[in-house]
Amino acid sequence: MKKSLRYVAVFTATTLSFGLGLAPAATAASIPVKACLALDTGGVDDKSFNASAWAGAQAAATKTTTVKYLAAQSDADYAPNIKKLVDDKCTIIVGVGFLINSAIVAAAKANPGTKFAIVDEDGMDHGADGSVYPGTAYPNLKAIQFSTDQSAFQAGYLAAGFSKTGKVATYGGLNIPPVTIFMDGFAKGVAYYNKVKAKKVVVLGWDAVKKDGTFVGGFGDHVKALQISKNFEQQGADVIFPVAGGLGGDTAGQSMISKKSVTIWVDSDGFIQVPKYRSVLLTSVVKGVGTSVTAVIKSVAAGKFTGTGYLGTLANKGTFLAPYHDLAKKVPARLQNEVRAIGKDIKSGKLKI
Repeated sequence: MKKSLRYVAVFTATTLSFGLGLAPAATAASIPVKACLALDTGGVDDKSFNASAWAGAQAAATKTTTVKYLAAQSDADYAPNIKKLVDDKCTIIVGVGFLINSAIVAAAKANPGTKFAIVDEDGMDHGADGSVYPGTAYPNLKAIQFSTDQSAFQAGYLAAGFSKTGKVATYGGLNIPPVTIFMDGFAKGVAYYNKVKAKKVVVLGWDAVKKDGTFVGGFGDHVKALQISKNFEQQGADVIFPVAGGLGGDTAGQSMISKKSVTIWVDSDGFIQVPKYRSVLLTSVVKGVGTSVTAVIKSVAAGKFTGTGYLGTLANKGTFLAPYHDLAKKVPARLQNEVRAIGKDIKSGKLKI
């Protein structure tokens, strides 16, 4: 709980738009760059978090910018993978995932001549036991974070309005801030719907008071993810929001088989990334991991890299709710308009998450 509160405190203090923090102005020439990603577990083709980061790196590749990645099989691989990339003389090393932060911070401290970025953490040195706040920042390390609770709030409101059973659900891969921020935002969106509509839609899988809920325990246990999805359906949930990377495919697959639920994808637009699930994807809560990775690599090539942090929001399009695509006709026009209005109110600051 303390860790989550500290995460949010730092998270809200580092807001920058792409134009200010990441995207460099056009230059006549580019610096030769070797951009390297240290991926989290789940694989590069998880159709979600890691896949978005790698697609972003590939989008930054040019004749003078090369890109590569190393995937982690477990958390024991984080530090060794980063060392391999340092030894490989990478110009910039991007750690993709909250759990990689400590290894990235240590590497940035030990290698001031190499540039680093970390996705989903603050990039601060909080001491050996993680108790030092706000922590020490390093000029060669950029934090890339996202207020995904904003778009997840919209998704929660949408889910509550779309549900026919009055029950919706969410679960996570791990109980870590970049996961629970989605789940909490989703639950708050449902609560907001209940407030303005005088309804009692129930959220399964997340307790907004205890800040705890249902978790797989990782991002690779397909059997457990499927069982969680089945359990939610048995309890009556007809909209399920998995915040577990590629494990969302197990939920969507169950939705297709049972025809009892629809799925909300996470991180990327699932309609594009996993077309086989299109018939059951209500929407996706998108995190701009790919575009932010592209931008930070380009900033290095343009000689404009800084250690100033970036926070993606609805206002700067660092996070957003994807279109309803094939299910658009099943979402009442009034509900669509309300979800859009909520987005505008969040952007303007009228509605606080």
